[in-house]
Parts: sequence; structure tokens; C-alpha cells
Amino acid sequence: MQNYIKSLRLAACVAVGCLAAGAAGAQTVLKASHQFPGGKGDIRDEMVQMIARDVAAANVGLEIQVFPGASLYKPNDQWNAVTRGLLALTSFPLDYASGRHPEFSATLMPGIVGNFDRAIRLNDSDFMKDIKKIVDDAGAMVISDAWLSGAFASKKGCITSPDTVKGQVIRAAGPAFEEMLAAAGASITSMPSSEIYTGMQTNVLDATNTSSASFVSYRLYEQVKCLTAPGENALWFMYEPVLMSKKVFEGLTPEQQKAILDAGEKAEAFFNEEIRKGDELLIKTFRDAGVEVVEMSKDDYDAWLGVAKQSAYKNFAENVPNGDKLIEKALAVQ
Repeated sequence: MQNYIKSLRLAACVAVGCLAAGAAGAQTVLKASHQFPGGKGDIRDEMVQMIARDVAAANVGLEIQVFPGASLYKPNDQWNAVTRGLLALTSFPLDYASGRHPEFSATLMPGIVGNFDRAIRLNDSDFMKDIKKIVDDAGAMVISDAWLSGAFASKKGCITSPDTVKGQVIRAAGPAFEEMLAAAGASITSMPSSEIYTGMQTNVLDATNTSSASFVSYRLYEQVKCLTAPGENALWFMYEPVLMSKKVFEGLTPEQQKAILDAGEKAEAFFNEEIRKGDELLIKTFRDAGVEVVEMSKDDYDAWLGVAKQSAYKNFAENVPNGDKLIEKALAVQ
């Protein structure tokens, strides 16, 4: 068993780096990566930076180096890197890995979440137990839950009812939203959120939906005419947890593991307290930039949900193993 643990630690050093610390022993250095801007107030970067600070303060011979802005791995490459043990930690929009695990599309399914209170209740639901088991079986573990609300924005006009997207080229964050938007008459172009600004600047995109945090941190207010804020009828919520490689975690000492888990729990509590302010900041930032800001009415929301049930929900139930049961478990959360 000791040889096994030593081999795991050696693998972790190869993957993430160990710095010699003289007579005091080895200082283990872990690498954390995400696609979001660093040092600009993006709450996902703040979560990872907080984890790094708290782990360092625990004084357990562990350091986390944070690489924001896709400076270490491209957005879609992070899942493979963390599950293989090549990367220690990532703040990751889970639906980005739905090509490998189609069940993950349920974490960006129109109308599944609705508001932040329900998002917190979802974290401990049977629905999320199923999702986290897939994460675990793939070689990663969730150390901080995070659900972000999202919005729509367009260079052409306000997106409210389904007919307002007809003829627009739009970026959606995942397959479920792509299917719903295509069913409403939009054309789809896929890209990570870090590429939306350029897509709009070069007229590849007319419109987009993404998280409230990304709308602000990527300065999308410079490119659009109208923002449809989440409001009381939030159609878009996405699960973007902080993930850790199980292979790397298992190579740490018990004290180091505890420091990681404690830091992850603290970062999640910080996120849950601060994230609601993000929608307020979104609205203020876009209005200050001269962008028109609207919200979907309940009738608009219901119309979109009707389109989603005939497209994204239907396709998920038919093509994903136990997809219908997974959606049922999510909708069962009160």
C-alpha cells in the first residue's frame, strides 16, 4: 500500500510539479486552470484564487498555482486534463464535457433550475448524485458546487419570445440550448464563452447566451444592443463546479486533502453568498454602457419552455441513457 501511495505521489509530481524545499521536505505545487479572466472580478476566478490562498494558509506543504484566461489549457481541454491527472484543479462548465458524457447536458437544460435557491437545493438532490457519480467515475471530484444564472444578448434587438431569435446566428452554451434555439428558428455557432467577444466583433455571431459573470468579465456590453437579464423568469442556469483530479487528490497527504476540501467548502459558501449580486452587477454594467435591458415575461418563459420540451427535453430523453429519469429527478426538486 505504501508503494502504491508513493507511486501516486510521484505521478502527481510529474503531472503538477514538486518544488524542493530543502531540509523542510518537498513543497507540492498543484496547477489550477480555467478559461475566465483573472483579476477582473469574475467570481469563478475568485473561487479558485480563494482555494489557493486558503490551502497556502493551511501550511501543509501545498501550493496552488492558478492559470486563468485559458493560459494553460484551452477551455474544452480541461476535462480531459483533470480526469487524467495532468491538471489538478479547474473551474469548469460541466456541459462542455457533454460530448463525452451526454448526461452532463442536463446541467444546462432550459428551465431546470429557475433561481438560486433551487440551485442550492439541487446540489444535494438525487439528480446531482447521479451527475457527480459520472464525474467521479471519470476520474474527477467536485470540491465546490456552483450554479450561474445566464442571460441573452443580441446585436440586432431584444430576445424575449421564441420568434425573436428567428434568422439570428446565436451562440448557445450547450446542446440542449442549441436544440431549443434551432427549433425556434435560430442558426447556431458553437464556441466557448471566451471566444464570444471576437465572434461578435467579427460578425460571426448576432447573439449569444452565457452566464451573467461572463457577460461582464468578457465585456460583451461593448458588442450588443440589448440584454435580456435573468430576472424572475431565468431560463438559463449552468453548473460550473470547481473540479479536482482524483488521481492528484489521492496522491496528497491526509492533511493536504483536508486543506483542499476545507478550502473548497469555504469557496462554495462564498459563491452562494456573492453570486446573487452578479445579476445586479450585470444589469448596472450594461445600462451604464448604454445597452437596453429587458426581462422575459412569464408568457415568454412558458413559450420557450414549450419549445424546449419538444426539442431539447425530447431529444435528451430519447438519446441519453436514462435521460428521461434524470430530467424527472431534477424537476422533482421543489
